Amino acid sequence: MASMRHFSIAVAVFATLFATACQTDTGARNSAPPTSSAPGQPVSGGTLRLVGGGDVDHLDPTSSYYTVTNGILRTYARGLFALNGVAKGSDTTKGFALVPDVASELPTTGNGGLSGDGLTYTIKLRDGVQWDTQPPRDVTAGDFVRGFKRICNPVAGSGAPGYYTSTIKGMKAYCDAYAKAFTKAKPTAAALADFQNSHEIAGVQAKDDKTLVFTLTQPASDFLNILSLNFSVAAPKEYDQYVPDDATFRQHTISDGPYRITQYVATKSIRLERNPAWKQDSDPIRHQYVNAIEVKMGVNEPDAVQQQLEAGSADLSWDLPVPTAQIPRLKSSGDPNFTIFPGAVSNPYIVFNLQSKNAGGAMGKLKVRQAIEYAVSKVAIAKVYGGADVATPLHTAIPPGNIGYQEYNPYPSPGDAGDPAKCKQLLTEAGYPNGLTLIGAFRNAGNHPANFQSYSADLQKCGITVKGLPVRQGDYYGAFLQNTSIAKASKWDISAPGWVPDWYGNNGRAVVQPLFETNCNPGTSNYGCYSNPKVDSLIKQALAEQDQTKSAALWHQVDTTVMGDAVIVPLNNQNTPIYKSKRVQNALYLPAFQLYDFTNLWLDPNNP
Repeated sequence: MASMRHFSIAVAVFATLFATACQTDTGARNSAPPTSSAPGQPVSGGTLRLVGGGDVDHLDPTSSYYTVTNGILRTYARGLFALNGVAKGSDTTKGFALVPDVASELPTTGNGGLSGDGLTYTIKLRDGVQWDTQPPRDVTAGDFVRGFKRICNPVAGSGAPGYYTSTIKGMKAYCDAYAKAFTKAKPTAAALADFQNSHEIAGVQAKDDKTLVFTLTQPASDFLNILSLNFSVAAPKEYDQYVPDDATFRQHTISDGPYRITQYVATKSIRLERNPAWKQDSDPIRHQYVNAIEVKMGVNEPDAVQQQLEAGSADLSWDLPVPTAQIPRLKSSGDPNFTIFPGAVSNPYIVFNLQSKNAGGAMGKLKVRQAIEYAVSKVAIAKVYGGADVATPLHTAIPPGNIGYQEYNPYPSPGDAGDPAKCKQLLTEAGYPNGLTLIGAFRNAGNHPANFQSYSADLQKCGITVKGLPVRQGDYYGAFLQNTSIAKASKWDISAPGWVPDWYGNNGRAVVQPLFETNCNPGTSNYGCYSNPKVDSLIKQALAEQDQTKSAALWHQVDTTVMGDAVIVPLNNQNTPIYKSKRVQNALYLPAFQLYDFTNLWLDPNNP
């Protein structure tokens, strides 16, 4: 997400992939080539081809928290509200504004959708939204209630349950009861469904099939942003048959968007085709221009992906960045298919596993963590991504462009290049005069191995040996970092994920709460299980504060407290370089996802 989310800037034989990609546009499997049209006008047909390294984190929208997965989630899972993409050269902040999706309008006090005290939202659903069941069936308010009940499931719950437990009346009590019910009981599909169908959330009610009513514990000016997240989408009754996001679920996803998953092969491929139950007049933000979308996995080198994009045998990268070494060439040549979009993210940052018992519980010791804060060269990490055009050193837990950000530098080093002497001093004070050994987990694709090599070399200079633990790209978040049993078993000490705020604007809840509020449950984005009552209290105060100037000051206090506790090492704020094939037209950028919108682009028939 990080996504929403976790951020991915992360070998198959090139000839094989080339042939496979080309075959998808020959008319086979309902994927006829795009038809001709007047220049600049939408074109129908063809297969959008994506290629990259790893798998999704989850296909279940309830638990997905990976920016890469959001690209396809938007095609088959619809929420009440959503965002529009923006064209190249446009003001990206225009992509921050919410628009109605399954909801018929934005609720306001004027239209009766929001009560005068700010505590009750009444949301009407638009007509014509259907599931691709046999026969097709209307999406109802009850389906949204079911979706909310799945948020706290103990198998693959939401990565940010705090968004909901801190706003919706009765949500915390419901989630606590859900967790308690499965402390010892086996979470079978039947048992999970039985709990959900026999327990209610006081603040989430279906008044009738077309009307949802939300009741809050206190006014929340960002509540519609929360309702726009993939965790908040509707869930059909068929999902009661499966354990959330298990292998069987992944073969039985149901769509209410313009595309549906027709084939999923773990770690290898995903194919989506047009959903015949979807109607254009029921969807104000998506289209169904391409016939199909194919994701081919197994290419772990950005250079191999870039070659395919420039050759036209693939259209977009799935999960790998534009190769660092290619950015100067692409920028200087003025290639119209290359764009760098502005960012306001923490990517990457180093997180400490505070549960680890390795090296005498070193990660639980403040001075050890502070030593690492001083040791790492942020400019070296920036070079991995392409230098100052793409990445700039970051010193704070809240990155620039987000509420609560104020520039300060609690762990300065000359030129942001690291300070080994200060690191050694603090290690000695912590009781490690001869250094120590840690386990560093890293993704095995994209820029991530180079990131690991860079920061581990910096730590070696002050006596910290980091043993590398490569993790498959698609497993890194969902199966590894978010699996708290792995952290508690001391399988890793440090790692370098990334974070994209789930929304921009009034977004303290999206930048701070998922990463730093006490939450050591499966699916958490507080990977190291950090817990500080002061931080929890400040978050609660900031969320309740309606004056944004005052709330910004509270969020900044969270920042200073977190950095004082040295629970992460902020490394870079990154812009987003994207390259597309020349076939791709109407590429609209989604700032919150750092991706192009697959549901609005079409393919140029003159560039097969």
